[in-house]
Amino acid sequence: MLSPEIIKKIKKVHIKSRRLVNTQMAGQYKSVFKGSGIEFEEVREYSPGDEIKSIDWKVSARLGKPYIKLYREERELVIMLLVDMSASGIFGTTSTTKKETMAEIAAILAFNAIKNNDKVGALLFTDHVEKYIPPKKGSAHVWRLIKEIFSFEPEKTGTDLRNTIQYLGRVCRKRSTIFLISDFLSSDQPPDTALWLKPAGKKHELITVLVDDPMDYHLPKAGIITMQDLESSARYYFDGFDKTTRKQYTKQKKGELQELLASFKSRDLDCIQISTAASAADELLKYFRRREKRKR
Repeated sequence: MLSPEIIKKIKKVHIKSRRLVNTQMAGQYKSVFKGSGIEFEEVREYSPGDEIKSIDWKVSARLGKPYIKLYREERELVIMLLVDMSASGIFGTTSTTKKETMAEIAAILAFNAIKNNDKVGALLFTDHVEKYIPPKKGSAHVWRLIKEIFSFEPEKTGTDLRNTIQYLGRVCRKRSTIFLISDFLSSDQPPDTALWLKPAGKKHELITVLVDDPMDYHLPKAGIITMQDLESSARYYFDGFDKTTRKQYTKQKKGELQELLASFKSRDLDCIQISTAASAADELLKYFRRREKRKR
């Protein structure tokens, strides 16, 4: 049974995401995410201005006048949402946690998908895939996705992208658009995180969504601070009153962020960075617009 508080959050995200997709984001998703090809639809009689290469010579010879072939875009896509459910997602110093921000991002993307008659599925992962939700259509399916992300209680606390990508390869045979939603924090992850994403990036269109919190990069100005890695349970101690310590901490964390972004860029992977302090819808809309301009 879900608690009243969780149900309230799920309903809020559900209503907010659907409204945004129907108003603010209408048309943006469709214009940047297209089907995987075209398929034959019909033939019709040639009209002045039609391209000569479209003429169906066999039909034209049989009927005694020129006819052309018409094709339509194969619009339907499969959208897969890979959502990080590791323990670091419960962190948050704004009005929402990372996990709640990830749920909102997933909801917005899912509503965009079903509005455009695409299928959407999800993999909820930690150091292994803990739940697989096969791609389907319909608003009831989106409700299930949001509910699962908010209420799911993972067995493990860590993160392993390699296992997740390998699992994806087994269950997702058709070329799909993949959104990997994570904070990309893991004590066990190799420096070049994007290396593990290479197989998926070759077969599918892979887009990373980095969810962070403002305090991921800063120490509070306060006494001796005990910090615990939520995934490994390791503890670290810092002197929050020491200005040099705070500066070094910020420099290190922002340096790690830049290395991660550079790793994505070197492998031609798009990355949407969304803070818990920002509007997930605004950041996604900015990305859709940037991507549309890039395609012109």
